[in-house]
Amino acid sequence: MSRANFIEGLRGGFPVALASAPFGALFGALAADNGMSLAELTFMSGTVYAGASQMVGIELFGHNVQAWLIVASILAVNFRHVLYSAAIAPYIRHFSAIQKFFTFFLLVDPQFAETVKRGESGKPVTFAWYLGFGIIIYVPWVIISLIGGLLGSFIGDPKSIGLDILLPAYFLGIVLDFRHRNNFLPVAAVSAVASIVAYRYVGSPWHVSLGAAAGIVLAALLPPPPPEQELETDLHEV
Repeated sequence: MSRANFIEGLRGGFPVALASAPFGALFGALAADNGMSLAELTFMSGTVYAGASQMVGIELFGHNVQAWLIVASILAVNFRHVLYSAAIAPYIRHFSAIQKFFTFFLLVDPQFAETVKRGESGKPVTFAWYLGFGIIIYVPWVIISLIGGLLGSFIGDPKSIGLDILLPAYFLGIVLDFRHRNNFLPVAAVSAVASIVAYRYVGSPWHVSLGAAAGIVLAALLPPPPPEQELETDLHEV
């Protein structure tokens, strides 16, 4: 394993770890408020490791929902990770089976975005870099979730201080990072509209997957860009 690549990954993931810290603390506080023990909420952060899904899970746990529905809801929110894994597949073909296991476990939104950008820019996507980038986000996430559970009573109502807006603002930032891609605007607009409609008529958390599906369908139907335009876009991103 290349030490230089690992350190490069740590440096790249550190700002993401700082940005995600409020989400981890918020999850811990909400989980404790919904009756989860410190051991339970820490275990959930360490195994599920997906902020939006964890938020959905604790809401359902508190309403005595059947177990199969909780699992289905979390799968609905996390379905985008299936698409993520397919998108990064060309860049990790050289990983071993055990390396791919950890790769997909650590595959969260910023990890996906940085992996794709790194691969498209021509830089090598090594396991050392990937592990460094992922581990510096994962470990603080689990620890800060525990701290949030311990200190949750001091936070009070998250909505009263605007913490509830952090998650959508964070995802919006990730989406806008791809704004130079071909057909970005129509695909993003259709996904947003479909998600809003689904939220209104189907409900949460299904609107996440339905909005993503609408964007994927449109992207598949739209004609690909001419080779020269695609090259120009790639150079602009670099």
